[in-house]
Parts: sequence; C-alpha cells; structure tokens
Amino acid sequence: MCQLMGMSCNKPAATTFSFTGFSARGGLTSDHTDGWGIAFYDGKGCRVFQDDQPASHSALADYVRQHPIKSKVVVAHVRKATQGDVQSANCHPFQREWLGRTWVFAHNGDLRDFQPPHGCQDMPVGSTDSERAFCALMSQLRSHFKDRQQPPEWPELAPVLARIAADLAEHGNFNMLLSDGHALYAHCSTKLHLLTRHHPFPHARLVDRDMSLDLGPLNAEGDIMSLLATEPLTLDEPWQALRTGEFVVVVGGQVVWQAVHAGTRAFPVALPISAARMSSHA
Repeated sequence: MCQLMGMSCNKPAATTFSFTGFSARGGLTSDHTDGWGIAFYDGKGCRVFQDDQPASHSALADYVRQHPIKSKVVVAHVRKATQGDVQSANCHPFQREWLGRTWVFAHNGDLRDFQPPHGCQDMPVGSTDSERAFCALMSQLRSHFKDRQQPPEWPELAPVLARIAADLAEHGNFNMLLSDGHALYAHCSTKLHLLTRHHPFPHARLVDRDMSLDLGPLNAEGDIMSLLATEPLTLDEPWQALRTGEFVVVVGGQVVWQAVHAGTRAFPVALPISAARMSSHA
C-alpha cells in the first residue's frame, strides 16, 4: 500500500513543510521506498517531479523540500509496490491530457487482476494496476463527454467520477487523488484524511519529523487550504477520516461536493512485492 498527499487552496501556496513530513514516509518513518512523485499545477501547466528512489534520500526530493513551489493544487505519492516493478514508469502521479487540460492521478490500494476494458482509449506506459485504473477512468470520461469541445467543470464531473470510482473500487481498495488543476477529487476505500485550514492558520507540528512552523505569518485573511493525506501529516489539528466509499471534491481549498457509495467495501491489504516474494519462497 502507498501513501497519498494532496492540497487545494484559494491562493498559490508552497507545500515544503507538508512535503517534508510526507516524504519522510518514503524510507525514514515508513517503508514506502519504491519511488515517489509530486505534481504542482501552475496555471494551465503542470510540473511533475518523479523518482524511483526512496523519497527520504532522493536528491530530487531534497530539491522539492528546499525550494518552495507555489501552487493552488498539488498531488503527491510515495510508493510501496504491490504490482509493477520499481521503475520511473511506475511512479505516481500519472498524467493524461483531455480537452486541453492535464489530469494527474495517484492511487493507494490494490486492484486484483484489473485490466482496462476492451476498446479503452488510453493505454498504460508502466505495469501498475494504478495506471491501468487511471486509463479506464479517463477513457470513461472521454466516452461520457464525447461530444464536448470544452472541458466540463466539477459540477458535471463530480457525479460521473464518483460513479466511476465506485465501480473501480469493486476490484479492490481504491484510495485515489485526481485533478485537472481546477478541482481536487478524492475517493476513499480504506484510509484517507482531510484537514481544512482557515485564516488565521495555526502553529503546526509534523507527525513524521521533529519540526514545527507558525503558519500564521505566511498566510493572510481570506486564505483557505485543504490537505488530504492517507495518514494525518500534523499533530493537534482536526484531521477527519473519510468514510469507506466517500467521494469528495475540493475547489479553492473548500469541500464543495461529497457523496458516499454504501456498496463500497474495504478489501484485505495486499502484500508488497518484496513481502510476496519472500512468502512464496518460505
């Protein structure tokens, strides 16, 4: 199982503090050592940094930790492989273009024996179940909105994506973050937490590093930020656990849409590739 982190805010903000804690889970405080990635939206553009090295001692991750990159939407991932070798092509977030927007996707879970349906318009580059699910998701969006010349916005996308996510969750645990740079979409099968900050922002302490930061002077009146993470990133803040089957849409730092699919269930957690190989030789 992997770990997810996402951010949505109404004004561009840096994630160096949150990413410093989150990336520690890539080999320092947890064993998610099979690669990492982070996507920053910048207007219509999207900057994606990926590495198949553990995030805790990746030189590229050091760059991201030390250089503030401001963005309104961020999606990050540290990988603990259950399907697919450790290589750059299997690092999240994955990217696809649709109707002039770059979509990024990161997944935590395991979709057993999942393959994109016949006629899927998107093909995977790597060998993960996660990217195959992303291909299926994007293909269904293209089909559903096939007559559109302009990209649909979140009020139209939310119910369609919630249905697609619920369908994919029938194949296994499907915790995911997805964005087109305008909205941040999240689905929970087993574990995902949400925190919304309003001005004045608090003094925050990281869970994974001995580090704290007074966020108040860094933000102004009217600022709103929401963070999503597999496990809470900070201590003493009101992180809320999403329910199994819950789908959430965050725009400009605020939750604008949510629904729960009662039929979604949590599957047993899959063994990582390394443990599965050891078990097969036991």
